[in-house]
Order: sequence, then structure tokens, then C-alpha cells
Amino acid sequence: MKYYLPGIFFGLIYSLISVGFNPLHAQIWPNKPVRIIVPYAPAGNTDAIARLVAERLSGVFSQSFVVENKPGAGGATAAEYVSKSAPDGYTLFLAALSQFGPVPVTQKVNYDPINDFTPIANVAANGFVIAVTSKLPVNNLTEYVAYVRARPNKLNYGTGGTGSMTHLAPLLFLKRAGIEMVHVPYKGGAPALADLLSGQVEMYAGSPSELIPLMSSGRFKTLAITSLNRNPQMPNVPPISDFYPGFKAETWNGLLGPANMNMAVVEKLSSEIQKLLKDQDFLMKLSKFGLEPVPTTPASFSSDLKNDHLLWKDLIKSSQVVID
Repeated sequence: MKYYLPGIFFGLIYSLISVGFNPLHAQIWPNKPVRIIVPYAPAGNTDAIARLVAERLSGVFSQSFVVENKPGAGGATAAEYVSKSAPDGYTLFLAALSQFGPVPVTQKVNYDPINDFTPIANVAANGFVIAVTSKLPVNNLTEYVAYVRARPNKLNYGTGGTGSMTHLAPLLFLKRAGIEMVHVPYKGGAPALADLLSGQVEMYAGSPSELIPLMSSGRFKTLAITSLNRNPQMPNVPPISDFYPGFKAETWNGLLGPANMNMAVVEKLSSEIQKLLKDQDFLMKLSKFGLEPVPTTPASFSSDLKNDHLLWKDLIKSSQVVID
């Protein structure tokens, strides 16, 4: 026995290190720059959040957290890249709901949205504002539903494209309300919003950051928001849940890593994100984008991610949403 014990012992240690369970790893991490991959081009909410998070983590850990933008395929390019990266804590993903909800359902992707990632912490979320042209003779959601119900498939709604969240969030509302409208997809939210303002489309569900600067124009009416609660930036806009209890259709931005990350590193990152979500300066910056903080644990974020994936998968399948 004494002749084989050293070999067995060192073999066990080597195995533990090789599969990422080295207890020293979490103690010395990070000892080199950490990359935060963003699935979209610079600008926009996701990129802005990533840079705010990177700035905070760089200061906390005295190591550079560098944002890298990898746009393409609705975020699938970045998601696949992160899913194939080493789970050593040096490649992170500041993702959006789309990479875990609609994208894996509406197109072929080379990653598993549930099993190929380690959820760390959600950061911020926003609902979508149901805005209708000022030409419609309605002033609240109840009147709007009744108006549309009396005219099935006679009115239309513009979106940022088939399968986008500006399509799926109002589609979920239409199904819950039991009303039917004609979908008019655009190549992005900007032209859809422009046609709402001109009265070419009757409804558009935009993000608060899109609509807040235009609310005083009088060219549209804001009837409700798809988040569970009111947005502080739009306190007079009621949530759809006031009319249809429990209704929620939000997009979010959260931090994840590749599957099988060292949980001590995950906890370090999650803890700092939770502290950041209590920082008043950070919360003010989120508010300017119409975003709300989403405090989570890695476990609760994982559960939310799975639930969101099923919600949007079921909607897309039942509504036969097909990307051209």
C-alpha cells in the first residue's frame, strides 16, 4: 500500500485541479484582466449596463474588466462564444433575455440556453409601454381592449421585427386580453416608433427609454406597461397586471459565465453586483435608461432564466412565430 499511496494522492490532486475545483483558484481570482462579452454593438441599454458593471468590478477587484462587443445573429454569436469559453471566470457574458428566450427558439443556435451557462446575477430589467396613436378614441387600457375587440384584425401594431421583444411582449398581452391585431414588423424599433407618431400604425410597445423623451409631444397615448409594477419614470402609466393579474413581460440584462464555473468566484461576483444594486449613483444611471434594478442570487436568477425560456418558447410555438 505504501508504494501506491503517493501516486494515488497526487493523481487525485491533479484531477481536482484539472476539472476546476482547485480551492486556490477562487482565492487568487482575478489575477489578469476579465472580459465581459456584450451581444450587441456599442450603445444601447445592454452595452451601457456592461460598462457600468465593468467600471465597478474593476475598482472592487483591482483588475481590469474589459467590455468586448460581439454582435450578430440576435446575440447568438456572443452567446455561443461564451458557452465555448473556459469556465475560469475570465470570460463573462452581460446578456439580454433574447439570447435565452426567443433567439434559441426562432433560429438554430450552437448553444444550450439553460445548460451551457452559469447564471451569476441579474442586473436590470424593463417592461414595454403600450403606446397607441393619439388618433384612437381611447384613453385607457380597458377602452382600448374593447375598441380592438370590436374590430378583430382591423387594427395593426408595429414592432422592431418578428421575434423581437417589441413583438413578443405585446403579443403576449393580446393573447391574454383575447384580442387580435395585424402584426407589422419593421427593421428595428425606430421606424416602428416613427410610424406610430405619424399614425401609420395604431400601437407600438416601446421601452421607457424610447418613449419618455417623446411623451410631451401629444402624438401618442401611453396606456399601460408590461412590467409587473409601475416604472418610477412613468408613474402615471399603470401596469397591465392592474387589469390582468400576474401579467408580466419584461426584458432583462444579467451577468453569466460558461457552465461549471467555480462557485466561489460566482459568489464573489454576485455579492458585488448586489452591492452595486444598492448604490444610489448606479440606480440613478439605470433610471435614466428607464431600467429597474433586479436583485437576485445565482439560484434565483437560474430559476428565473428557466421560467423565462419556457414562457417565450411556449408563446412562440403556440403563436407559430416564424422568422423570415
